[in-house]
Amino acid sequence: MNAHTSEHQIIKAPDGTPLYALIPWEEYEEQFGGRPDEEVFIPHEVVALNLLHAKPMIRAWREHLGLTQREVAGRMGVSQPAYAKMEAKDAKPRVATLKKIAAALGVQWEQIRG
Repeated sequence: MNAHTSEHQIIKAPDGTPLYALIPWEEYEEQFGGRPDEEVFIPHEVVALNLLHAKPMIRAWREHLGLTQREVAGRMGVSQPAYAKMEAKDAKPRVATLKKIAAALGVQWEQIRG
């Protein structure tokens, strides 16, 4: 299939079970940085929280790991309100900040960039 589409596509097995989700390249680049040659894994639950429930990637990871904002803030050495701003929907943390958050969560920084 070479036709251009801007919609998501689901490829299913003969029994109807979803196997793959195809998304437009622009959306892939926005979500994952357009780096298909590097191995960055994100658990399904994190992806679902991010895409289906519209939660920022940082928050999705924190919730997936069962951590509170206060716990992550403590690991980073910042206040809970300061951390809350970092995981807000409209937040655009710098790479240096993403690396600090990732270290506090115990994940790679590439896994939390949104």
